[in-house]
Amino acid sequence: MYRTFLKTKLHRATITAADPDYEGSVTVDRDLCRAAGLLEFEQVDVLDINNGARFTTYVIYGGPGEVQVNGAAARLVTPGDLAIIIAYCRLPEDKVAAHMPRVVLLGPGNTITGSQEHPMRAP
Repeated sequence: MYRTFLKTKLHRATITAADPDYEGSVTVDRDLCRAAGLLEFEQVDVLDINNGARFTTYVIYGGPGEVQVNGAAARLVTPGDLAIIIAYCRLPEDKVAAHMPRVVLLGPGNTITGSQEHPMRAP
């Protein structure tokens, strides 16, 4: 049996732009992707903290500080909104105990203010 777990998240990213005319995706600063372990074209969920919108898309690499929502989902966000960008992984039972989800905390200008890996705990 496989279970789905948080792999990584960028917490409190600031949406810098929204372009409904661009082919769909979320453009994310390459350094933020590196810190979170996100790869280009990897599936992510984007959760808008300001309005509660949630959608699934994929990552493309962007420039410094950039977090731009593209395509139809651009209509669900407003530049300046705070968001959480999440990627998940599927693990077999024998790999769950060793899994360490990564959380990258962001501040103004999408600068990294900290990161943590969380050990799995038994219920």
